[in-house]
Formats: sequence, structure tokens, C-alpha cells
Amino acid sequence: MLLNWLPALAAVLVIAMESTATMSGENTSRWLLPFWVKLFGAVSPRRWEEIHFLIRKTGHFVGYGLVSLAFYHGWRRSLPSWHQQGVWSARLRAAAFAVFCTLVVASADEFHQSFLPGRTSSAYDVCLDVCGALVAHLMLFAVLKLLWRGSGFRSNPDGPRWA
Repeated sequence: MLLNWLPALAAVLVIAMESTATMSGENTSRWLLPFWVKLFGAVSPRRWEEIHFLIRKTGHFVGYGLVSLAFYHGWRRSLPSWHQQGVWSARLRAAAFAVFCTLVVASADEFHQSFLPGRTSSAYDVCLDVCGALVAHLMLFAVLKLLWRGSGFRSNPDGPRWA
């Protein structure tokens, strides 16, 4: 059962490593800008500021979406399946717990950053992180639903056993 939580632990460790002064906007710009220029060509300082902002916020959205999916894995494998309520109900419950865990991690991360020089703390980032988590779960459920429909498991109302 503990192994089911390793992805969530790894995700939280990545967040903790990124929640340092080393990963401040000023520092990430130093290595992202040359990478951007190599791929897409020169960019004005004002335009780079906008691009860099979008890269960082996309990182929040996608990163915390992945964090939430890691928590989902742990919850999905750890919670009882409650067969009388069905697999989809158990999935929704695991997703709700995962989104809540993501909210806690994102809030703790922003609180931690409020004490670091060169870092800022923002409730907007927490909202963005939770939105990333919600979208990740919507995408996961859409994919699972498509796989379930196309897998020939319609005789099993709970869906395929692997999902």
C-alpha cells in the first residue's frame, strides 16, 4: 500500500525542490531565455517578460495537474472500492481527495515562498494550481470513459478492472 503513494511523494519532493530561490523568476529566466532564443529566435525584453510569465504559469498549471494525478493514484489504490456505489463513484471520491491534497500542497508551497528572498506568494497561483488539478482529472475521466466504451467491457457496469 505504501508503494501506491510513491508517485505522490515524488511529486511533492519536486515541488519542494522547485520552491527555492534558485527557481525564482529571475533565475529561471537566465536559462530559459537562451533556450527560447535557440528554438524560436531573438525576442525583445518586453516580449520575453510576457513569454516567461506564461511559461511559469503554464508550469504551475501542468505541474500541479500532475501532482494531483499522483495523489489520485494513491487514493484510488488505497480507498475501499465500495462496490455497491460503483467504480465511478470511487474514482470521483479519489479525485476529490486528490484535488484537496493538491490545494494543501499548493497553499503550503506559496506560504513557504513568502519567506524566501526573490520569491513571491500568490493566492492566484494556488487557484491556478487547483484549476490545473481539476482539468487533469477531467481529462483523465474523459480518457477513461473513452477507453471503457471502446474496450468491450459494457457488460461490466463498473468498467474495466484496470481503470
